[in-house]
Amino acid sequence: MSEKALLAALIGVGGGIGILLIVSGLRKREAQEKRRIHVDSRVLIRLSICVGAAVVAGALTRWVAGAVLTGIATWFLPKMLGPDRVHARTTERIEAVATWAEMLRDVLAASAGLHQAIIATAPIVPDAIRPQVTELAARIDQGERLPTALKRLSDELADPTGDLVCAALILAARRQAGQLGDLLGTLATAARAQATMRLRVASARAQTRSSVRTIVIATVTMVGGLMLFNRDFLAPYEHIEGQIVLLGTGIVFAVSFLMLHRLSQVGEPPRILTTLDGGGD
Repeated sequence: MSEKALLAALIGVGGGIGILLIVSGLRKREAQEKRRIHVDSRVLIRLSICVGAAVVAGALTRWVAGAVLTGIATWFLPKMLGPDRVHARTTERIEAVATWAEMLRDVLAASAGLHQAIIATAPIVPDAIRPQVTELAARIDQGERLPTALKRLSDELADPTGDLVCAALILAARRQAGQLGDLLGTLATAARAQATMRLRVASARAQTRSSVRTIVIATVTMVGGLMLFNRDFLAPYEHIEGQIVLLGTGIVFAVSFLMLHRLSQVGEPPRILTTLDGGGD
């Protein structure tokens, strides 16, 4: 392949990777926050790093396949090899929702109304959900109807446990349901039990995560070693046919790593309020 053709191919590959990653990032944000779709700055930073790594790899190896696979690896490997931050944030959010439910129960027991209870607990809720609850209190204080504000809160939390608490509060706001304090206490107990269960499942799958890391690191190290110390072994991949084979092989490995990674993940239960009434007044 000539240098001009290689450069054109790298530009095309970089642009293609960029478009795919942007679309993937936007879709993920849309699924989590249907009412607030925006491009996360961290996604743009990761995207820039991936495109830069792909261009550098293409320039060093003069392989289009090397550029594509490097971009893919730079996007996915940190998540596979690093700590499971998503699980940690989810568990922390569940615990925070349970704590907030207990706070509401205690304030309601002091004969306060639901509006007053939400506003009173907003400044002291756990950090994991404080921004969302603080905004909820602000919307209520500005006159927004409570069922609508609670439905927006459930969308912002995007958590099944949060849906349960918000659904109980919505029913209480619409129908003045009795025994709300007891219900909130029961939900808090269930939420803490769920958090404990998630920790146990994650602990049981820790060995699987370690195995995935070992397999991925060994494979990447082997490929990197061949590139640095035995380039002649990879000479058959210099031509277009070899690039196609190398790209196909790399994609197979990438899909295999992704499937192994999913084996170590804790599944999320379906949300609740998305199947109920849209939170109208």
